Amino acid sequence: MADLYGFDAFSPRQIAEKVDTIGVTKARLPLLSMIMLGILAGAFIGLGGLYFTIVKSDASLGFAAQQVLGGLTFSLGLILVIVAGAELFTGNNLLAMAWADGKITTIELVRNWVVVCAANFVGAIGVAALVYLSGHADMNQGAIAETYAKIAAAKCEMSFWNAFFRGVLCNILVCMAVWMALAGRSVVDKAVAIIFPISAFVAAGFEHSIANMYFIPLAMMLEASGTVEAAGGVSIIGFAGNLFPVILGNLVGGSVFVGLVYHIIYLRGSNKGC
Repeated sequence: MADLYGFDAFSPRQIAEKVDTIGVTKARLPLLSMIMLGILAGAFIGLGGLYFTIVKSDASLGFAAQQVLGGLTFSLGLILVIVAGAELFTGNNLLAMAWADGKITTIELVRNWVVVCAANFVGAIGVAALVYLSGHADMNQGAIAETYAKIAAAKCEMSFWNAFFRGVLCNILVCMAVWMALAGRSVVDKAVAIIFPISAFVAAGFEHSIANMYFIPLAMMLEASGTVEAAGGVSIIGFAGNLFPVILGNLVGGSVFVGLVYHIIYLRGSNKGC
């Protein structure tokens, strides 16, 4: 009966087994495929950031409405990654499960994370450049450009530990979104599973490293062109000062608090490598 009405889903144990198997495949992708899929994921997250900023630039909305609606629109990024297919560093922190299970080596794990994160960076900045060249930021009488500047300034001025712990909390929710999407059997299942965790992390103001690879460079481009006034901290140094703790936080949130926790619950001792 459940199958008839489409409400069936994979169980948590089945999801854990899928994550384990998928992790092996992801870790052993050919280098060119890994790079191209990583570039796509960075671009997709950038498109989610673009959609989010349109909502944030609307001054007629209250704070909660801006945050929640912005989160809903930002969900586009992960929906594209999961449904269209791409390699996202933050989601790939779940490869820690396959590593803990002895199915991939430390070198394979680190290779995936480094290559995918770098490729995400290229994709996110590439979309930021296209958005800048398109003149999109001039919409809403320039309010969108101002919003990018405010978002970037807040991120660059954030303290190390605030950025780190916001990164941890962000990627707990991102990896839970990926986890629950794997429970679904249809595109609708996956989209619904993604929307609530992603909109929650955005609404709460948590930090996603790949999204920041879109927001901050675009703000820097807008400031360099004189489209918006330069804001304090929005610079290469400010960008690096945000990205480092956020990447670390994302790693801890996704690999430890989701991947390794579920490994202990469902997979520990059940497999002994390949």
